[in-house]
This record gives sequence, C-alpha cells and structure tokens, in this order.
Amino acid sequence: MGVALFIYEWQQYNYLITTPVNSQSTADMIFTIRKGDTTRDISDHLYEQKLILSQDAFKWYSKLNNLDKQFKTGRFTLNQSLSIQEITKTISSDDKRQVIITIPEGSTVEDIDQLVNASGLAQAGEFSQAVKNFHNYTKYSFVPEAASKLIYPLEGYLFPDTYFLSPATFNCDALISQMLNTFQAKVLPVTTASTRPLSDIINVAAMVEKETNTDIDRPIVAGIIWKRLDEQWVLGIDATLLYLKTDRQLDYQDLKDDHEYNTRTRQGLPAGPIGNPGLASIQAAASPSITPYYFYLTSRDGQMVYATTNTEHNLNKAKYL
Repeated sequence: MGVALFIYEWQQYNYLITTPVNSQSTADMIFTIRKGDTTRDISDHLYEQKLILSQDAFKWYSKLNNLDKQFKTGRFTLNQSLSIQEITKTISSDDKRQVIITIPEGSTVEDIDQLVNASGLAQAGEFSQAVKNFHNYTKYSFVPEAASKLIYPLEGYLFPDTYFLSPATFNCDALISQMLNTFQAKVLPVTTASTRPLSDIINVAAMVEKETNTDIDRPIVAGIIWKRLDEQWVLGIDATLLYLKTDRQLDYQDLKDDHEYNTRTRQGLPAGPIGNPGLASIQAAASPSITPYYFYLTSRDGQMVYATTNTEHNLNKAKYL
C-alpha cells in the first residue's frame, strides 16, 4: 500500500510539474519577482496569476533541483502554456528577464549612474561616461548643443520614469536613447504652448523639482523664479550650489564662491539643469502661476511659506526656520 501511494504521489507530482495550466494559451502575462521575494512568495504569486497548477509542486521542484536560490529579480514574460519546469528555467535566467529601474524625479546623471550600477547592469561610472560621450544632437534636436560644454551634457533631458531593461542586451547608450525618446514623447507636447525656450523651461523645472514637494506649490514657485529672472533679480537658490557638492552640505564659503551654478552671486539661470525634472515640475515651469510673491521658504514641517516683500520673508524665516 505504501509503495503504491508513493508511486501515485510521484505520478501526481510529475504531472503537476510537466503540465501547463493551458497548453493552448498564446496570451503573454507579465510576472514580476521583487527583491526579497522567497520561493513561497513566488509560488503564491504564480498560482494567483493562474500560471501554475500547484504551489507545493513548484516549491518541491525548485528545492529538489537547487533552483530556489537562483531565481532572479525582475520582470518576466510568461504564459499559461508553460509548465513549472519551463517557468523555473525562465525565471532563473538572465536571458529571459528584464531589470526594473525606477528613476525618481530630480535624479542627476550621477544618481542614475548609481542606480544602473546597483542593478548590476553596468560598472560604476559607465553611464556617466556614456552621457559625457553623447554626440547625437541631430537626432535629439531638443537638447541644446551648448549643453555639450556642461559637466553632464544631457542633464535635464533624461526623463525620470520606470524602465524595463534586459541584462542580456543592455548598454548605456541604449538606455540614454530610451530616456531621450521618453522625454520627447512626454515633455514636448506639454511645453509647445510656452513662449519660453525649452532649455530655460527645463532649467527652471529642475530647480522647481528640488525646491518643492507638492503639485500645488510647483507652479507657484515656478512663477516666483520666472518673475525674479524677468525682473533681473538674483535667484538665490541654494539647490544650484548643492549640485556641485558631493557631500550635499553647504558652508559659508560655498555661498561666496563665484561660479556658473551660484545663483546667489550671478544673475540669471545656472549654467544648466541641476537634475532631471519630472513631468509635474516641467508643466509648472511651462505654465507657472501668477502671484504677488517674490519669496518662499520651506518650514521645518515641510510646508511652503510665501512672502511678497523681503521684510515679510525675514519675519517668516524667524518664525518658521
């Protein structure tokens, strides 16, 4: 009886690992394995998406074949015509996966370089160097060729978004093209109505991204920046100084050093964008709010406080900082 039961259970197990949910299916499904997912998590998610017949069979097959430590994080294309054997092979292979990289709004070229490196797609410094080597200004004419003289020529135009990248075919130049194409598709339609040059809009948007936290404040701060520029005031935005600081700290000497990113000592815009702004900040820079304000600050609790005069602004600093 025991042997018969064992044979029956083995047959059941063999059936479950070799039989797909639907051998006739042609519909692809996206399956994502996130960092920290265990074999149990993966089996549960596969079962929930109706991609396997048995969670236990998946877990046993993975364990018996030493696959449970080989599953990759990332995004995979699966369908119901695949068996457990085929699925485990797919999700343990770099050839079949897409790495998911989400680039936050305001990220700099150096920030993106770190994300690409942390994902295992490239060595540290490779992405930054590819940006410095960029020369295809004819194809991407919205990037000003004058930007080639900046520290990172494409700063501001590498659109922050979620990108799905294949480790098997990845190269930094392809990612740069993908980001520029996304910028072209998402940004150009929302900036064409503005009479301001696109390069100025992106420059202002990058400062708005660093200076604000909410969609309500973005157009107000954008309006203040434009007003100060139009009336030939200095901007006095410390975020432009921080762009050059690796330790993200400013001291008194930093405020006095005269250079093209010091908006305390020089009138006008900084030499280039101080990051890659998101769509909300770009829209705010392209369509700013008209207000009586000339000054703003961020209070200790993260709220934006506005003022019309310098006297009022000083009172706000005493009260809120």
